[in-house]
Amino acid sequence: MLIDTHCHLDDERYDEDFDEMLNRAISNGVEKFIIPAADPLTLQKAIKIVDKYENIYFSVGVHPYDADNYNRDFIEQFINHKKCVAVGECGLDYYRLPEDKSKIDEYKEKQKKVFIDQIDLAKKYKKPIIVHIRDASDDSLNILLQENAKEVGGVLHCYNADHQLLKLANYGFYFGIGGVITFKNAKKLIEVYPLIPKDKLIIETDAPYLTPTPHRGKRNEPSYCNFISDKMSELSGVSRDEIDKLTTINAVKLFRI
Repeated sequence: MLIDTHCHLDDERYDEDFDEMLNRAISNGVEKFIIPAADPLTLQKAIKIVDKYENIYFSVGVHPYDADNYNRDFIEQFINHKKCVAVGECGLDYYRLPEDKSKIDEYKEKQKKVFIDQIDLAKKYKKPIIVHIRDASDDSLNILLQENAKEVGGVLHCYNADHQLLKLANYGFYFGIGGVITFKNAKKLIEVYPLIPKDKLIIETDAPYLTPTPHRGKRNEPSYCNFISDKMSELSGVSRDEIDKLTTINAVKLFRI
């Protein structure tokens, strides 16, 4: 059994063939799914999906790109839903900074404020956090440590292979491995991968994004977890069955599903 711990099944690209897509995943051994409802505009859609399908769960939060739309009261309405397993995806993303350099500091501070508040929310409701980090490892690490995020732990979504983040394995954090590990230009991640404790590895597709080889350029979907698991098996020097088993155990432990 595999668990896709991060797949945007509320994306409109699945509207026309949702059941077919889901059945393909199940026939390929992917039996549980987590939707990171990171956009308040699609949160209601995510909840409709998890209410209909027994094996789909969701998290609730706001992506750093949507920090301006953050409303704690709105999110808090759904955090006690029986199938809400985490807060996020939330975090810091400095990849697309404002062209007006005078606004960069304000932009970053807004993201930090929203990230910190979501960590507080996770601690209040005792939920793990799904952390998005892009070009912001130092600030993200400092916030996670300063805000004592180890109280709830979580996952570094689409782990970016920065060495300094490996220390978070000692603070209750897991490392989300997705299709990037199959890319030819993923040398950094491939080099760092053996340093990640095996009991901190989980699988995610980030579908419909980051489609693994050999399907790059097409819509990603949870059935492609197998390509990720194959590559992890190759890099770990252990069988596919062992990778499937350990990543499932890790996901169940983190998200309690």
